[in-house]
Amino acid sequence: MTLSSSWRSPSNIALIKYWGKHGMQLPNNPSLSFTLSACHTDMKIQVMPESSKPSLTVLYDGSERRSFEPKINAFFQRIYDQFSWLINADVIIDSTNTFPHGAGIASSASAMSALALCLLDIDDQIHQVPKVSNTAWWTRASGLARIGSGSAARSVFPVAALWGETNGIKESSDAFAIPWTDHVSGLFRDYQDTILIVSSEEKTISSSVGHELMSDHVHAETRYAVARKNLDALIAALGSEGSVDHFISICESEALQLHALMMAGSTPYILIGPETISIIKEVWRFRKETGIPVCFTLDAGPNVHLLYPASFKDPIHSWIKTKLAGYCADGFFILDVVGGGPERIL
Repeated sequence: MTLSSSWRSPSNIALIKYWGKHGMQLPNNPSLSFTLSACHTDMKIQVMPESSKPSLTVLYDGSERRSFEPKINAFFQRIYDQFSWLINADVIIDSTNTFPHGAGIASSASAMSALALCLLDIDDQIHQVPKVSNTAWWTRASGLARIGSGSAARSVFPVAALWGETNGIKESSDAFAIPWTDHVSGLFRDYQDTILIVSSEEKTISSSVGHELMSDHVHAETRYAVARKNLDALIAALGSEGSVDHFISICESEALQLHALMMAGSTPYILIGPETISIIKEVWRFRKETGIPVCFTLDAGPNVHLLYPASFKDPIHSWIKTKLAGYCADGFFILDVVGGGPERIL
């Protein structure tokens, strides 16, 4: 008997950065993210639960990728207690991204959340559980995705997600993310995110390595305290009244702190490049000269996310094409928008 499941799951961009972890992918500080739409992973899994020769085959866009197998095998070993049928299963995974893999657009978030959703779907088939979409099912999906990749916990919820225990929010947890859409004002629900691809090459330092370096970072405890303070401020800025000015200040500060931590560790490294810095300066200049509320954030890589209200799309797109595209690899950028969420696909 062969079972199959196919899911599309989006990437997300953290506004409050999660950097540093403990235990089994548990965060040292809470994070809050926007869920994207155009940047997603499509994944199909085929499973033969009781195979005489258990195996794992990982494909990317139809071609075998053995370099992906160690991470997925490690993930499977962590979840055997939840999915014992995986131990003797023949598993074939085929996925594709709509964005460059490993270039700092949280490809692990979209991929591992898609994988978690597929596995839960197949588990339901094995146990003949009707398809459900209740809160408990999505919470379990988030917790499962988190075991594979911390940021993946946030990708199972549309618009916005909060991950990590947070004072005053009793439903928050380090073990899974919670949806944050209901706490985001209409001003931000269709926010635009244009991703300027400074480099489409894989990062020289993985996010996992970066997290590990926080364990003995001289500024670690200060950073975690600042992150919690910034989270409180961002929650207020995103709330019913909405404050774009405060949103901009927090987002840019968080982005710069993330990369400052990389450069100030005991084993320092730099993931941004001269083009990244040039774009940041252009953003500051453009915002000052035009009054248009565009800002930037960064993930753990050189690429720049431009965040701005939908009402300013036309002048910003013109500016991107005439000025900022020149800093991008082959002039490549991705027009994305907040609001995406996972969905079953055929």
